[in-house]
Amino acid sequence: MGVILVVDDDSEIRDVIHVYLRNEGYSVIEAKDGAEALDVLSQRELDLVILDVMMPRMDGIKACMHIRERYDVPIIMLSAKEGDIDKIMGLSTGADDYVTKPFNPMELIARVKAQLRRQKILAGKDVPHTQITIRELVIDIAKHFVSIRGQEVMLTPLEFLILNLLAANPGQVFSADTIYESVWKERVGYSDNTVMVHIRNLREKLELNPKKPEYIKTVWGVGYKMDK
Repeated sequence: MGVILVVDDDSEIRDVIHVYLRNEGYSVIEAKDGAEALDVLSQRELDLVILDVMMPRMDGIKACMHIRERYDVPIIMLSAKEGDIDKIMGLSTGADDYVTKPFNPMELIARVKAQLRRQKILAGKDVPHTQITIRELVIDIAKHFVSIRGQEVMLTPLEFLILNLLAANPGQVFSADTIYESVWKERVGYSDNTVMVHIRNLREKLELNPKKPEYIKTVWGVGYKMDK
């Protein structure tokens, strides 16, 4: 069903996650810090990484940044801190989802399944060669390639899907919930800032001045849109 790397310096937490994942049919590899996780990634292909934030030697934030430089594997971050600043920090490094400790193991399993289901859909989809051009922004759907002002932009899979959704429907306003359900392929079951953080990350990568965006516009009280 898939190979999942669990990275946490707490062996008891690794054991709990390992048992639940194994019971769902997944193969599990464990690592106790970010440096060890990078070693595993260099040696074999993985389907998903569950990555704790607070760890010795190399923490989850640094590890996530290094992983994103070379791999597209989905990443779910774990943290004992519940503040929005921690969530923003985790997602800004390229994480695809975020779960706070203490967590319900079944909720984590549901997040894992959602990420793997999304990856499977993307990998198996027969995407026609379609290109969207909006002023200096170019999106090649088939090649999963984005450039702005002639420079390639590296996006995470979720950032690419959000950008594609907005660019393919110019002028249409999408609420945060609609974006979540369209991209994550699941109902919004909790309130958080996940979509807002990904929009912010996109603006940081695409806009000359993220505080005054030219491409991804906010319609206050409604959602987000992109005009031609």
